[in-house]
Amino acid sequence: MIQKIAHGLTRKPKLIALIAVLLLIPSVLGFVATRINYDILSYLPQDAESSQGEKLLEEPFKMAATSMLIVEDMPAGYSNQLIQEIQDIPGVSNAIWVSNMVGVQIPTDFIPADLREMFFSGDATMMIIQYSHPGASDETMEAIDQVRSVCNNKCFLAGFSVVIKDTRDVMDSELPLFVGLAVLLALVAMSVTLESTVLPFIFLASIGLAIIYNFGSNIFLGEISYLTKAIAAVLQLGVTMDYSIFLYRRYEEERENHEDKRDAMASAIVSAFTSLSGSSLTTIAGFLALCFMRLTLGRDIGIVMAKGVVLGIATVILVLPSLVLIFDKQIDKHKHRTLIPSFDKINVRILKHRWVFVGLTLLLFLPAIYAQNHAGIYYKLDESLPQDLPSIVANEKLKDDFDMATSHFVLLRDDVSATDMNKLENALKDLPGITSVLSYHSMLGAGIPEFFVPDEVRTMLKQGGWQMMMVNSKYATASDAVSNQLQQMRSIIKQYDPNGLITGEAAMTNDLIETSAVDFKVTNYISIAAIFLIIAAVFQSISIPVVLVGTIELAIFINQGVPYFTGTDIPFIAPTIIGCVQLGATVDYAILMTTRFQEELRGGKSRDEAIHIAATSSDPSIITSSLVLFCATLGVSFVSSIDLIGTICVMLARGALISAAISIFIMPSMLSVCEPLFNKTTRYWRTMPPVKPSRVAKALQSAAKKLPAGKKPGKDGDAVLAHGEEDTQWEEASAPENSGAGDTPEKEPAQTH
Repeated sequence: MIQKIAHGLTRKPKLIALIAVLLLIPSVLGFVATRINYDILSYLPQDAESSQGEKLLEEPFKMAATSMLIVEDMPAGYSNQLIQEIQDIPGVSNAIWVSNMVGVQIPTDFIPADLREMFFSGDATMMIIQYSHPGASDETMEAIDQVRSVCNNKCFLAGFSVVIKDTRDVMDSELPLFVGLAVLLALVAMSVTLESTVLPFIFLASIGLAIIYNFGSNIFLGEISYLTKAIAAVLQLGVTMDYSIFLYRRYEEERENHEDKRDAMASAIVSAFTSLSGSSLTTIAGFLALCFMRLTLGRDIGIVMAKGVVLGIATVILVLPSLVLIFDKQIDKHKHRTLIPSFDKINVRILKHRWVFVGLTLLLFLPAIYAQNHAGIYYKLDESLPQDLPSIVANEKLKDDFDMATSHFVLLRDDVSATDMNKLENALKDLPGITSVLSYHSMLGAGIPEFFVPDEVRTMLKQGGWQMMMVNSKYATASDAVSNQLQQMRSIIKQYDPNGLITGEAAMTNDLIETSAVDFKVTNYISIAAIFLIIAAVFQSISIPVVLVGTIELAIFINQGVPYFTGTDIPFIAPTIIGCVQLGATVDYAILMTTRFQEELRGGKSRDEAIHIAATSSDPSIITSSLVLFCATLGVSFVSSIDLIGTICVMLARGALISAAISIFIMPSMLSVCEPLFNKTTRYWRTMPPVKPSRVAKALQSAAKKLPAGKKPGKDGDAVLAHGEEDTQWEEASAPENSGAGDTPEKEPAQTH
């Protein structure tokens, strides 16, 4: 089947290229229609208490998102007019200020103390704005834009939804720079490592098609996260470039065996198909391991990237051959020498001191693991954003002027008695760090008659059998202090309402911390186990995957331990992504060298000669692959002002170089020293496995047994004499198919009379 497909692909290259270009139309439409989710907290497990509370805020309270508007040095009349304009904005479900509660005519000194402390601070006043759609929805983003448009320069809009809005604006402005710089630097890397000036552009065109197909097919997922959108393109570029290089080099080899370049390409496709499918399995497994995270952001990244690798393979097999054939003359015309140095002498020295490198490898594990486990991690999402963003400035004002670093939303059944509510509110106010408590009961307790409470205030605080309390804290989100505070609050609330829930940014971030701590271990174990099994199956060995996975894991430990030595904190999601992606994407370097090592041993080479040839021949491919991944991801870190994206890309870039260095300088020594162990624990390590006879051979053998003695099946089933006329077709059919070079297939024993 693959032979027929390859033959057809190479006969009409221009038609294939045209179809590939036409497929861009639905892909671009799908890309435009795919929604981007900028709220990482929305990926929390749905059974988390904070997620359940968030659902209640959406329905029945119609306050899926809340922001605080600070107005400085403006008269009460301006604030009252502003709150009325905000209430009329589409997407705003409610806007609360003291004028809604007690009337703007009442002097500030006559406002109950609890309300006054919450809504006033010096010359500044605060308003609460609620939105009818989720915090990261397009409707809420548009509403925030309009709220800002009716405010003057003395107004500051704070809150998590506003941070999401600014994150989206930054991403939209920087994404074209991400892709552009990644492409430019990848071109530079390929220009110095490939032998043609035209070839890098052909490879980029092929991979560019695969990237657009991948993003277009995301429409079937409904939405993807902004983090996936930011790194998927450059990751796909970096990890799938190997496949293009492999196919082209195979084509160059086949051209020496065929007069027609189309036949050479068809042979290259057939030869490359099995190899590419196998080598991509480890990369796909690494990405799919992310799908086992309870934080479904991992599933989002994992599915998109695994799909991207599959589409990358498909594009290399189906489209790249046509592009190479179309531009074959230009590729040959602009050939040049590569700048990759020969590693022949270096490998001689490495292998001469192999035991030193093995000992160094074992010694590196201890500090690398320690540094990885003690690297600083941050969970507060706005820490990764530029600190001069309007939302970050407003949040700081909210913290400094109103002592509100975060707001907790407590949801209780509305049948809790007034006595219990009074005890509950007092207990919450007595907790360290709590600055104010706003609830329906506290408003009535402040001396406001129930009939005097406006409908918009009542609906904000009581809906559908539930009541909501807004508890403000001076402790920052993701801090140990707020974590302890939430634990104390939860203990108090459950005494008065076992079904009570706490939600809000701090509560959701706290659940995020607990979830990601488990996710990191689970996904790493799964990715290691999956890739271990794939390598074990490929080599039919128990020991080889231990050495290969263990060596690349050392590179991962070193990469993740660097922040410990530099004293920098990394975002919580980075270790999980790096652990799976670096292992899946760079273990191919080790597999490449091990495969060549085995081939040379099977060819009769000595252990020292085989590993020297394997290392020297594999090093250029490892350097090319790692440089492309390094350049593609490093370019993003140069441009991105969002530390969450920049840090992940820096670690991916650094990880590519570390894995390459480990593969070039340590892997040869490990393979050489462990080779006797491989020979004892691996099937057919030094010998070619027996090849089963083809179906034709089996059929002829079966027919031969049924014929009279002295006859063998000839062509088309005719019987011919065994003596006097030797049928060469019988000998060929009986020989094993696809026997390797240097193999001597056993002939069918002559039948006796």
